[in-house]
Amino acid sequence: MERKLSRIGIGLLAAAALGVAVLGWRRSRKESPEPRIGRFANGVEYASWGEGPRTLLWLQGGPGSDVPRGGSARLAASRFQAFLDDGYTVWSFTRRRNMPAGHTVADMAGDVAEVIREEFGRVDVVVGLSFGSLIAQYLAAEHADLVERVVLALSGVRATPEVTDIDLRWAEARATGRLDEAGAVFLEYFLPGGRWDRVRRRLGPWAGRMFADEETPAGDLRLEARVEAAFDSRDVLPRIGVPVLLLAAGKDRAFTPEIVAETEALIPDCTVVRYEGKGHVGAAMSGRVPADVVAWLHAPVPRGASRVDA
Repeated sequence: MERKLSRIGIGLLAAAALGVAVLGWRRSRKESPEPRIGRFANGVEYASWGEGPRTLLWLQGGPGSDVPRGGSARLAASRFQAFLDDGYTVWSFTRRRNMPAGHTVADMAGDVAEVIREEFGRVDVVVGLSFGSLIAQYLAAEHADLVERVVLALSGVRATPEVTDIDLRWAEARATGRLDEAGAVFLEYFLPGGRWDRVRRRLGPWAGRMFADEETPAGDLRLEARVEAAFDSRDVLPRIGVPVLLLAAGKDRAFTPEIVAETEALIPDCTVVRYEGKGHVGAAMSGRVPADVVAWLHAPVPRGASRVDA
C-alpha cells in the first residue's frame, strides 16, 4: 500500500507540475510579446524577441530543437525577460535542419558561426543550454572572434553514459513517432531505476503529448543523440579564448560534480555558479539561470572565480 500511495503521489506531483506550467503560459500570454520567426540561408531556424542594442544567442538543449510557438513561445519570452530588460535582443536558434550524415558538434558550431558572420558580424553573448552548450564550447574555441562571452549552462567535457543512453532511446522513440514510449523514457530523468517502470509506462502517454508537435526531422534527432553520446571536448576546452560562465547543478546526472570540476579546470577563464540540490532539469527550468547570467555580465569577477548557490 505504501508503494502504491507513493506512486500515486508521484503522478499527482507530475500533474501539478503541468498545471503550474500551463498557468505560467496563461499568465504570460498578455505580457509576453510574440517572437519574430524565420529561417537563415543555411537551414538554422530562429525565434527572436526584443529590440535591444546588444545581442544574445540562445542555443537550445536536445536532442532535437524547435522554434517555440504558442504557449512555448510565451514561456520562453517570460524566461528571457531578464535579458530583454537588460537591453538584449534574444535569438533562440535551432540546429540546422536535415543535417547530413557525419555532421559533428564542431560542424554545428560552424553553422552557428556562419549565421553570426553573415547576419550579425559579432554577438555579445552566447548561452548554450545542455546540448546547446556542447556547441557553445566549440564556438568559443574555434570562433572566438565572433563572440564576446559564452555561458555554458549545464555542461561538461562529456556526458555520463547513463544519460546518453536515455537520450538515445528518447530520440529514437520520437523519431519513429512512438510518443507513449518517448514519454516513458523521458520520465527516466525524474524517476530512474527499475522500481519505477510501471509508473513510467502509465504516465508515458501523458508525458508523450509534449512531443506531439515537434518539428525536428527524425534524422536530426538520431544524429544529435549519437554525437552527444560520443562527445569529448578535452582537446577543445583549453583553446577557448573568451570568458566563460559555467552553470552547474549539484545533482546533475548528465554532468556530475566530477565532470564539472574537470571541465572547469580545462577552461582558461572560467567562472562557476553551482546550484546545490538541483538536478539537470530543475536547474534548466530555474529562473535563476537568466538572473545569474545577467549578474555575471555586469559584475567584474576574478579570473576563475567560483561561488556556490545553496
